[in-house]
Amino acid sequence: MDFSFGAEEQELRGRAAAWLAEHLVGPYAQARGRGGPGSEHEGVGVRRAWERELGSGGWIGQGWDIPAGTYGQQRLSLTGQVVWAEEYAAQRAPGRVGHIGENLLAPTLIAYGTREQQDRFLPGIAAGEELWCQGYSEPDAGSDLAAVRTSAVRDPADGRLRVTGQKIWTSLARDADWCFVLARTEPGSRRHRGLSFLLVGMDQPGRIEVRPIRQLSGTSEFNEVFFDGAVAEDVVGGEGAGWTVAMGLLALERGVSTLVQQIGFAAELERVLAVYGASAAAATAAGPARPGAAGSAPAGDPVLRARLVRQWAELRTMRWNALRTLGAADDPGAPSVAKLLWGGWHKRLGELAVEVRGAAAAAGPLPWAPDLPYELGLDEEQRLFLFTRADTVYGGSDEIQRNIIAERVLGLPKESR
Repeated sequence: MDFSFGAEEQELRGRAAAWLAEHLVGPYAQARGRGGPGSEHEGVGVRRAWERELGSGGWIGQGWDIPAGTYGQQRLSLTGQVVWAEEYAAQRAPGRVGHIGENLLAPTLIAYGTREQQDRFLPGIAAGEELWCQGYSEPDAGSDLAAVRTSAVRDPADGRLRVTGQKIWTSLARDADWCFVLARTEPGSRRHRGLSFLLVGMDQPGRIEVRPIRQLSGTSEFNEVFFDGAVAEDVVGGEGAGWTVAMGLLALERGVSTLVQQIGFAAELERVLAVYGASAAAATAAGPARPGAAGSAPAGDPVLRARLVRQWAELRTMRWNALRTLGAADDPGAPSVAKLLWGGWHKRLGELAVEVRGAAAAAGPLPWAPDLPYELGLDEEQRLFLFTRADTVYGGSDEIQRNIIAERVLGLPKESR
């Protein structure tokens, strides 16, 4: 396949690069590289302002399946979206806080919502004014999403749906204005039946409580969300159609968003290679070291070197696979294959991040490379290592992804329950 870009994409690349260079100034420049996986908590205020900056330039909603300019947004082809994403990552622009609304909810409203719902919610997303979070997982309903128990019942006083229950692992819940919630609206229903896809405003004091969850890495990017009679403003797709809408939304987590993620992975791999190179240079200058000595690094280990090369090669393969499946809406296994690939890859990168340091990884910051152009102290490496332990679990565990591929793609018998 031809993975190169044509003249139109190169023109867009120049335009995108120029816009980013012009607008990534002041506090936005200081927020470069902040807000990725493992650091979602950093600089939220500045990054929220940056969303409005992106909205003013029409860069939010460029992949929405509606005419350009409907809500002030540009309309780019799939390859154009890839070009924008590559330039965005190349300039280390701040991590997005509006991606859940832009890339998950908005396309879902376009596919399943009414025109009134689109007109109500899409302008705020396109302008970068309103942030969203996702209310799917619960303590007993993670990968098995059909086990959700959060309920919504009609208030006899005003006829509005009132949501009661708990959601967990909710990113950006402390900063979001809205949450789309999968809840059970048919009493006594089980599994996929009786679910509805609800839109709930987060500013309901006394009815919604958000509690940060402290992670192994010491940060609190995820949250628990407790609903106690919170009002649901809208139902997408109609009551009882929640499972169809929820699965349609999950199918959108493919393609361009995967490529954007891989660009971030490439930057992390570059940092790990920089540590390895500095470690090797320091080891060479110091001469033979006693095995296991504090501060020694496995710079000459051919197995470690081969693993780094393999990590680089696998990242290139993931990119080609993502480009190959870009827009493959008729391939039900593409999202699961992508998740299996990147989840394991990122977890192995976290392990390499500390292994390239050798014994020094457990002792302190880099004593032999203080001038490296990255934040590579012990805290940063530990954060990558600890955060990536969850990559093969959240967003659908590896076991669930393999079941999807086996049952929906290969047609194998379903797992007995």
